[in-house]
Amino acid sequence: MTLLSVKNLRVNFDTETGVVEAVRGVSFSLGRERLGIVGESGSGKTMTGRSVLRLIRPPGHISADEMVFDGIDLIGASQKEMRALRGQRIAMVMQDPKYSLNPVMRIGAQLTEGLRQRDRMSKAEARIKAIAALEAVQIRDPERVMDAYPHELSGGMGQRVMIAMMLIPDPDLLIADEPTSALDVTVQAEILSILDNLVKTRGMGLIFISHDLRLVGRFCDRVLVMYKGRVVEELAAKDLMHAKHPYTQGLLNCLPRIGGNRAPLAGLDRDAEWAT
Repeated sequence: MTLLSVKNLRVNFDTETGVVEAVRGVSFSLGRERLGIVGESGSGKTMTGRSVLRLIRPPGHISADEMVFDGIDLIGASQKEMRALRGQRIAMVMQDPKYSLNPVMRIGAQLTEGLRQRDRMSKAEARIKAIAALEAVQIRDPERVMDAYPHELSGGMGQRVMIAMMLIPDPDLLIADEPTSALDVTVQAEILSILDNLVKTRGMGLIFISHDLRLVGRFCDRVLVMYKGRVVEELAAKDLMHAKHPYTQGLLNCLPRIGGNRAPLAGLDRDAEWAT
């Protein structure tokens, strides 16, 4: 079953020096699976994810031949309809919790704010649901975390809080933008285990945005490789290390290898045709 269908998505920004094309003709479909989007910084990964939620604001412009979520036309939807979808059915975990969480509000207030305003829950009901969400992402002392400020949490804890916040409404689609960036390997593995379990138990679709090819190859089902706003290769995640496109091969060759020689890492030789 196709949950999300995107055809010929384009994101342009009007600047003083002309139009900048951030996303150029991206097409993909997503079922209730784990889809990875990889590429260098500036390749259009985040813009693609934000476009699904229509979070691009002027001077940015979104257009697509088709962008349909569970039968709903996201391009033609009104702002009211999009507000009903955001968070409730489509959620996005932003890249860095330090910038996504309000530094002057306690975690509990941030987790329960949507429940109280959108779902009209009582303070006690919202707190119970928020604590349950923190337990679902394996936070051992949710009561303490509820009363903490963001600066009192570690990076891994902050990332779990962000995931919990997005999962409280039980969305059908989760877009995770670099959810394990700047985390150590142990915490990274725990976050991935949480996301994997949620996809399997809740039947969510997951768009996993990352620059870590090895991580995506292990975790996702399918992978889109982006370069300068375009998808240059789409393949099964298990085949990522044997990719055919020279850009993907170049990215793989830039990765350090345990036990490899001590020579400088290979650079990426770019071809103008990759961007066309």
